[in-house]
Amino acid sequence: MGKVHHIKHQETTVTAIKANDEQVLKKIYTENYKKTEVFILKNSGSMQQAKDTYQEAFIAMWQNIKEGKFTPKNESAVQGYLYQIAKNKWLDVLRSSRFKKTVLVEETAAWEAQEQPFPESNEKEAQLAKVMEGFKQLGPDCRELLKKFYFEKLPLRTLATQFEIGEASVRNKKYRCIQQLRNLIQPPTP
Repeated sequence: MGKVHHIKHQETTVTAIKANDEQVLKKIYTENYKKTEVFILKNSGSMQQAKDTYQEAFIAMWQNIKEGKFTPKNESAVQGYLYQIAKNKWLDVLRSSRFKKTVLVEETAAWEAQEQPFPESNEKEAQLAKVMEGFKQLGPDCRELLKKFYFEKLPLRTLATQFEIGEASVRNKKYRCIQQLRNLIQPPTP
């Protein structure tokens, strides 16, 4: 009975996300950030990297749910899914060349044992609203590129073919698009 009720609750959450219900999105964003931050800080990351990775993961989760690519299977499905995306994104960073020598510290089990919801934070809510707004303001090319790279997990080689430009150009374009999104979210200080 209890489990069925929880899964129903998750389905309601998924429906709310699909409908862009701002309160539900804010709640998920603020309650799940801390877990990702702890994981990234314990694994050679900075606070800024934790924020950036979490924002990317959140957009990916939101997009995948909107596109019907996710079905809740248990009572913490959405939260677990978001954490998994963030964790995978960070593991990709660690696997990249500049992190080759880094030793990964796996902290998931410890976290599961003492999971605490993250207190409501106006700063996090404002940040989420900015990310969502910023993504909508990106040009169609940038939106398409970031969507294909982060949400559909297409390799740069495939994107180069699709966009009919070289792989290095795709990498530069992706970087510029991320910078644009960051500037829309947080304009550079003069």
